[in-house]
Amino acid sequence: FAIECDIQLTSDGEAMVHHDDALGRLTEGSGALLGKTAAELKAVKFKDTDERMMTLGDLCSLVAGRVPLVIEVKSHFDGDRKLLKRMAEVLATYSGPAVGMSFDPDQVLGLRELMPQLPRGIVAEREYTEADWPEASVEQRRGMTHLRHAFGTRPHFVAYWVNELPSAAPWIARKVFGLPLLTWTVRTQEQRTRAARYADQMIFEG
Repeated sequence: FAIECDIQLTSDGEAMVHHDDALGRLTEGSGALLGKTAAELKAVKFKDTDERMMTLGDLCSLVAGRVPLVIEVKSHFDGDRKLLKRMAEVLATYSGPAVGMSFDPDQVLGLRELMPQLPRGIVAEREYTEADWPEASVEQRRGMTHLRHAFGTRPHFVAYWVNELPSAAPWIARKVFGLPLLTWTVRTQEQRTRAARYADQMIFEG
């Protein structure tokens, strides 16, 4: 199986493998990752384990090309490319299969510009509310809707929320433009059946 993971930016420009942008839900401690150094974060334990957070470079060394990496670039919707630049530096010396993706079209555009040889995708859903996406402006949320950015970002694949399949935008991307369709996050048998019917591959837990 491929490994899907998320990366977050630290205060000193490192790419940490972590889903949340703050400590506390999965880990000990508290505070935003963006306000801490990589060394500080590597000292933090995950709850009820002795495991600690790793950098993208650590993950690449651990996996060593044995399975593909599907790397989601987390974004604060501020146009900052530091995380992408660090990702590019790490992957420049990594020979294993990897792809990049993000919810933020600007980050996908950054993937296209900084790592044109790397397959890239857009992570998407049907609508983007202010409550769920407080860091994105009204214009940014509008631009994310219906994959209308696709002619600029030129994604190689789409990753769409399984609970919102079938939907028109991913159907058009898959059937008209021939883009592979991944779906996330599959946790139940019903979702797995839906993924098999409407998508090409699933991102799953459990």
